[in-house]
Amino acid sequence: MSDKPHQNLAIIGHVDHGKSTLVGRLLFETGSVPDHVIEQYREEAESKGKSGFEFAYVMDNLAEERERGVTIDIAHQRFDTDKYYFTIVDTPGHRDFVKNMITGASQADHAVLVVAADDGVAPQTREHVFLARTLGIDELIVAVNKMDVVDYSESDYKAVVSEVKELLGQVRFDTDDARFIPISAFEGDNVAEPSEHMSWFDGPTILEALNDLPEPQPPTDAPLRVPIQDVYTISGIGTVPVGRVETGMLKNGMDVVFNPSGARGEVKTIEMHHEEVDQAGPGDNVGFNVRGVGKDDIRRGDVAGEASNPPRIAETFKAQIVVMQHPSVITAGYTPVLHAHTAQVAVTFETIDAKLDPKTGEVAEENPDFIKSGDAAIVTLRPQKPLSIEVAGEIPELGSFAVRDMGQTIAAGKVLEITDRE
Repeated sequence: MSDKPHQNLAIIGHVDHGKSTLVGRLLFETGSVPDHVIEQYREEAESKGKSGFEFAYVMDNLAEERERGVTIDIAHQRFDTDKYYFTIVDTPGHRDFVKNMITGASQADHAVLVVAADDGVAPQTREHVFLARTLGIDELIVAVNKMDVVDYSESDYKAVVSEVKELLGQVRFDTDDARFIPISAFEGDNVAEPSEHMSWFDGPTILEALNDLPEPQPPTDAPLRVPIQDVYTISGIGTVPVGRVETGMLKNGMDVVFNPSGARGEVKTIEMHHEEVDQAGPGDNVGFNVRGVGKDDIRRGDVAGEASNPPRIAETFKAQIVVMQHPSVITAGYTPVLHAHTAQVAVTFETIDAKLDPKTGEVAEENPDFIKSGDAAIVTLRPQKPLSIEVAGEIPELGSFAVRDMGQTIAAGKVLEITDRE
């Protein structure tokens, strides 16, 4: 692993705006994909009459390998800059990006928004920006891509910048926190090296902007929360729940409780990468054995916390949501499936409390009859089975969720307040 601090980076934006090419180019420029592999893809691309697709191929081949279940070395999705090592959260073109970003093993700290210079803001651009905002991404690098297609025109670049700034304003993204960079991922302009075609631009390259990102502070001081992914029985040890420490510190000898199951006991051993350790912190994937807890006492979707500060269990909760897609309208009584951390639970929309003005976030309408695609709203949800979830303002790592139905992500949201289960 790396001694450098780690950053999770989301690459967002409309599907045809060159995300794959940018990711392939970043991996190539940082030496994460060897030259001979790129050369191989270049030949493959040319033989298919798709010259220039070699960087996109890097990512698409990984996606395909993934679908075939081939294990991929993590190096393919990680790259290093001088200061950080980055993991790319979104493999571009990944349809379930939204769900992964919300319930994903890795919450993105920052995002690169890719917008094509010849196309400007597209519907998916809006959706992704809105999501990034809802999910608490606060630093955005805006890559205005395909500058080679518009002959490196400064006026075309400026037109896209003002369009994107307007969009950011609509979702209350502080445009001062956004860096705009004109690039050609395909030609490599302003990705790793300043472009000779755009002498009118004196800002950073993409890699310089990534280096400049603020360092994320791991939430070690927060209460312990470990969403459980699986529970194993290992001979000689016993029951071993496995999960990723989201916040706080897991320590040997600690008294823990698993909610909503309610099982509790003392941590006997903690194992990470097949080695025993005394403690583990945020981002660590661990297996741990708890005295007195059997395999049937806990399940995937439970959250482990310290017994003195247990994970909350919601009877109902109020949330702010963004409806991304729904074939008709959502009314009270609608019961889709909620995905939060490792839990999947049916939830009923008990009441639709308010519709928000997406520009200001202010209440636009109290108790509307329904909400539809594109609406932002405050709703009260009732889980149909016990669910452990947290208020986003207190433990953001466990405060966001996706709502899915009919094989698609209907909405994304964050928890505002919880009515605890008795």
